[in-house]
Amino acid sequence: MPDFLNLQNVLIAISIFSTVLYIIKLVIYIFIGGDTEIDTDFDSMTESDISFNFLSVQTILAFFMGMGWSGLAALVQFNLSGRASLAIALLVGFIFMYLTAYLMFSVKKLNQNVKEDVTKLVGQTGKAYTSIAPHSEGQIQIDINNRLSFFTAMNESDENIDSFTQIKVTRVENNQIYIIKGV
Repeated sequence: MPDFLNLQNVLIAISIFSTVLYIIKLVIYIFIGGDTEIDTDFDSMTESDISFNFLSVQTILAFFMGMGWSGLAALVQFNLSGRASLAIALLVGFIFMYLTAYLMFSVKKLNQNVKEDVTKLVGQTGKAYTSIAPHSEGQIQIDINNRLSFFTAMNESDENIDSFTQIKVTRVENNQIYIIKGV
């Protein structure tokens, strides 16, 4: 068997190659931003779950990084046999893959938009976030369930509402919020 095909050289190649690709992907994500995964559109799928995150480029690279470096450490540092080193390498690779998928799933959950039922805003008070001219739209902020939320609202009064002035929601029609100067 050629010398370059021994287990140590294969693990070194896998470790270095996957680590370099992982770092490149991370740098692209940091400087370009956004999700660098390939997006697809399927009519039958409405929600993404952990199974799609489990087989992403990031998790596969994490698998090979964990597998390569741990297998190399088991083989060289701990002088384990080739089979024991491969078993440890595969186990650690799957652990890395699972942890990466779990982290990606957790981060994506943070990015979910929560839709508020605006009909519950009637009678609530808040503040105008921007100055709102009479019978014009502007931004308001209202504390809902100890969370500050921002909405677009229509000033239905004949007076100007300055920024950070107290407002009151009078009605909601067709998801349009109507306000007056606070009472």
